[in-house]
Amino acid sequence: MKVGSPFHSRQILRVGSLALFAIVLPSLVAAQQVKVDLDPAQTKIEWTLGATMHTVHGTFKLKSGSITFDAKTGDASGELIVAAASGETDNASRDKKMQKDVLESQRYPDITFVPKHVTGKLAEHGASDIQVQGVFRIHGADHDLTLSISVEQTGDQVKASTNFVVPYQEWGMKNPSTFLLTVEKTVNVSVSAVGHITTAGAQSTAH
Repeated sequence: MKVGSPFHSRQILRVGSLALFAIVLPSLVAAQQVKVDLDPAQTKIEWTLGATMHTVHGTFKLKSGSITFDAKTGDASGELIVAAASGETDNASRDKKMQKDVLESQRYPDITFVPKHVTGKLAEHGASDIQVQGVFRIHGADHDLTLSISVEQTGDQVKASTNFVVPYQEWGMKNPSTFLLTVEKTVNVSVSAVGHITTAGAQSTAH
């Protein structure tokens, strides 16, 4: 085979193409970075606390919320922040006691959840179920928490909902029970959120 012949040129082109494909392939199959930014105005955080006389219903407000995760590895980051002082039950005296004696919101103003890992596949459209493992910080202490989240995606909008239990007394907060009123030692929390989702290829470190 002569150098410079058409066959030789085609072989060089073929080898070059394979080499280029080998370089580009890792970036093509690189995991996507998925980011979800929650809208505080469309996020509802509701909670219930069982008591001897009746069940106490209350709410909290989301200050901000964002989560980014690698769709391949599940590694996650971000933070969801709830204002502790936003907790209310539509009863001024009860709310004052909750803020002062239970949450101590002046000392611990924020309740946060920091995601660490996402398990499950997030569908590009429609419904899916995922689990988000992370660290829940309340009353100045960190607690491991895994959230089972139902997700519904339409275009770039995502709706998510989850329920979990906070064993507040076990976690060092005061039980507000009195001689006449006994409340349970756990609080049931329900969250429904609306957010905006974006995806992007993983950033290459090559120069």
